[in-house]
Amino acid sequence: MKLSVAVAAGAVALTVGVGINAVTQSASAAANKEVSVGLVGDSDRQLWEYVKKDAAKKYGIDIKLKLFTDYIKPNQALADGSIDLNAMETINFFDTQKNHYKTKLVSIGKTYVTPIRLYSEKYKSLKALPKGATIIVPNDASNEKRALDVLEGAGLIKYNHKVKLPTAQNVTQNKKDFKIKEVASDQTAVSLKSADAGVVNTNYALDAKLDLDKALFVEPVNKANKGYINIIAARKGTQNNKLYKKVVKAYQTEATKKHMKALYGSAEEAAWDIKLK
Repeated sequence: MKLSVAVAAGAVALTVGVGINAVTQSASAAANKEVSVGLVGDSDRQLWEYVKKDAAKKYGIDIKLKLFTDYIKPNQALADGSIDLNAMETINFFDTQKNHYKTKLVSIGKTYVTPIRLYSEKYKSLKALPKGATIIVPNDASNEKRALDVLEGAGLIKYNHKVKLPTAQNVTQNKKDFKIKEVASDQTAVSLKSADAGVVNTNYALDAKLDLDKALFVEPVNKANKGYINIIAARKGTQNNKLYKKVVKAYQTEATKKHMKALYGSAEEAAWDIKLK
């Protein structure tokens, strides 16, 4: 009888032990299916909430979204391992940041392309911009070059294209003596209130509820601007991680295109299968 009790007790202990071990293994497996993704701005978060659901349903992946307020910190966080992936930058910006910080980062998939625009809360056309008008541009290297391209494309200025990372100081022609004011990217939209016009990245424009259809000028989407396609980035050496590849697959779907259209209208276009002219 005592032997039976002892055996039974041992069986219970073994069962409990196996149960605990199974729970531990299950928790570990669940943890191994977590992928953290860095984003900038709430507008991107809205789309990724759909991607998050699809990734969980199709692949059992738990995507953890981490929001940043500027474009600099996400690559730093990716490089130091604070996050697994980020999805907040164009190819051009990525290349600039990668070289500047000497970080070993790689692109693992395209997301969307969104032309940036020149806005004004005071004027309704380019011609209406007065002499000496103040025009806001983002002050980080890649976005400032893009903004200068927009101003040049709109016929407002010309700048020295021999300079790799041009700033307002490299403007070579400015017939109407526009004052180009450099501010942080996340301050461009709010700075419109104290300026005559400004180049604003679309995610910040959407967050600020600017009317995209009333922009003074829209950046063309073509081969010349292919560097402005947005990407998902990872640390070098992790680009073949199966979970990360599945995150990209979860993003690059027809369902995502529909969500993109519903959320952003003409502001964004899926870029993983885009044909540029």
